[in-house]
Amino acid sequence: MADDRLYFRQLLSGVDFAQDDPLAQQMVNFVYLIGDRETGDAVIVDPAYDPRGILDVLEADGMTCVGMLGTHYHPDHVGGSMMGMHVVGAAELLEHTTVPLHIQADEADYVKKVTTLGDADLVTHSGSGSIDVGAITIELLHTPGHTPGSQSFLVDNRLVAGDTLFLNGCGRTDLPGGDPAQLYDSLVNVLGKVPDDAVLFPGHRYSPEPCASMGATRESNVVFAPKTPEQWLAMFG
Repeated sequence: MADDRLYFRQLLSGVDFAQDDPLAQQMVNFVYLIGDRETGDAVIVDPAYDPRGILDVLEADGMTCVGMLGTHYHPDHVGGSMMGMHVVGAAELLEHTTVPLHIQADEADYVKKVTTLGDADLVTHSGSGSIDVGAITIELLHTPGHTPGSQSFLVDNRLVAGDTLFLNGCGRTDLPGGDPAQLYDSLVNVLGKVPDDAVLFPGHRYSPEPCASMGATRESNVVFAPKTPEQWLAMFG
């Protein structure tokens, strides 16, 4: 895959879109646009807060949305209502275009409950797999722990990790469906296949830098300090 063919943008909520939304500014979510510059096809990762504004960015770049990818079901990533929070997102994006939301099968019931989307709006995946956007292949990695169907995306040595892994820390496990033992396995074993020179792109800007190499993250992030599952659960369980 030619690097100049890959279309990849990282957008920060409250800054690059949803500029007038106090919640978007507070939550500092990242949205990612991934596509094929030659075909003009692109997908939106976690289309929350301002679907129309996100589509405007795509269209200004000469790209067309052909799908959505959800890292997990929480409203600040895919929209919807939960624990008193309501965020526009995937459901409202479908008012502008008809495209599917790709999620892990373990997340389907959660997504439908939170977003009110139906089965016809979803494409479910089970475990590892891939989708093609034009000639660009995006690898799907099932990384449960933060939620049962959390998934990360690997494309051209870039890892979009949602709330599974941040530059500092990782996703919490005390919300519905969270499991600290699963999160440890996802961090160490599933993401263990991602090389040190890959670049980590997280779901929130919780660090001064918006991205970092996996090697640097493994060296500095405290979640990689424990060397056994027991040690990890003692610290983070």
